[in-house]
Parts: sequence; C-alpha cells; structure tokens
Amino acid sequence: MDQEKLYRLFTKVSNGDLSPDSALKLVQAESYVDLGFAKVDHGRRKRLGFPEVVYAEHKTVEHLEQICLAHLEVHDCLLLTRLAEEKYLQLKAKGIKGRYNPTARTLSFEPTSLESVGNILILSAGTSDLCVAEEAKETAQIMGNNVELITDIGVAGLHRLLDRLERLRQAKVIIVVAGMEGALASVVGGVAQVPIIAVPTSIGYGASFQGVAALLSMLNSCAPGVTTVNIDNGFGAGFAASLINNPVAG
Repeated sequence: MDQEKLYRLFTKVSNGDLSPDSALKLVQAESYVDLGFAKVDHGRRKRLGFPEVVYAEHKTVEHLEQICLAHLEVHDCLLLTRLAEEKYLQLKAKGIKGRYNPTARTLSFEPTSLESVGNILILSAGTSDLCVAEEAKETAQIMGNNVELITDIGVAGLHRLLDRLERLRQAKVIIVVAGMEGALASVVGGVAQVPIIAVPTSIGYGASFQGVAALLSMLNSCAPGVTTVNIDNGFGAGFAASLINNPVAG
C-alpha cells in the first residue's frame, strides 16, 4: 500500500469513520490474500519490482488454479516454474491459458505492455543443460530484459566459445549454465568483463554427484566476477541477472 493510501486510511481511523480492525483487514488484503492453504503476496511487486513467482512442483492442480486466479485478479504478470506438462494441460482445460515452455517447464502470463531493456546473455554448456538455461531465459524475459541464449558451447570444444567472444563483450550480464565439472563458468570469467552468474546443473555421470561437483567447481573459481547460484536454479539466475541488468525495474 502506497503512502497516499495509507494516509487516507489513517485519516478515516482517526476521524472514527473506520475501525482499527477494518483498517487492518484492508492493509492485509492489499499485501496478501489468504487462501487458507497459501497466502498470495500482492505486495511483492512494490518491494522487489516483480510479482510473486509460483513454484509449481508438488502443488496440486486445484491449488495452482486458485493461486493463479488470485494473482491474475490483481496483476497482469505471473510466472510458474517447475510445472509438469501434465499439470499445465489440466490447468489449460480449466481456463488457465498462459504461454507454456515445455523445456523450461514454465508457464508465463506476460504483461500487456512490456518494454525490454539491456542485454542478458545465457550460455548453455550442452544441450542437456537446456532445461535450466530455458528457465533462466523465461524468467529474465518476463521481467523485461532482452535475452539471448547460445547453446552447446561447452569447453569440450573451446573454439565454439572463442567464436563468440565479441558477443560476450557486448552483454551487460552473463548467465553460464553447465553440468559435468562446471568449467565453462571459469573460462567465461577469464574473458568477459561483466558480472557472471554461474548455474551448476545436475547433468553428469556418477562422480558429478547430481551437480555437486559443478557447484563446488564454480564456487572455487579463480576467475573474478563469478557468482554461483544453487544446482539447477535457472530461476534464481534469471532473477538476479535482471536486477543487475535493470535495477530500476522496481
């Protein structure tokens, strides 16, 4: 609730036109809606510059439907992550019809007026990392960023990266998505002059330990400017990159 609304509300309470209990309910309704099983946060856009994002994995279709309807009643923008295609089809049958990305497993409801700014570059080491890279791309795009995704550019064929050096230097922030040993982030950190967000993925053989090897490699990178998010956290990388690329969005 903005300052002007709060002032009017306090004035009504002070004049006796509104009870404190009623005023409290109005403030709560402005900040979140209690659905019983979930509290839909309507105040997050004012605090962080972007509405609440829904992590869909493990939620029932019925709960997702109610959360979506509560969000879209107030906001024209919504992002669901980790949404299985089967659940998306059930939501679609119920009238929830956003744009679904089956690779990223995201459902996007994009603002009616969205002006993209800046320049975020996403590098995916291999095609097996695409699900995480696409999640980062969908997140950054819906937050109003110009995003380019370059795929299959891992260190097993370093010439593929060297061919893109000029493109790397044009970006404002780079997201590097890699599994196996996660070496791509350090290599990019050695040639790029912008912030780098490294995303380890759970892709790899046994000794990769479902992404732990890549995570530790990225955390221990000697290249300056490399920041690492959690394993398979494309959403976290896309959100952080957006704040770097467009800090005035909020």
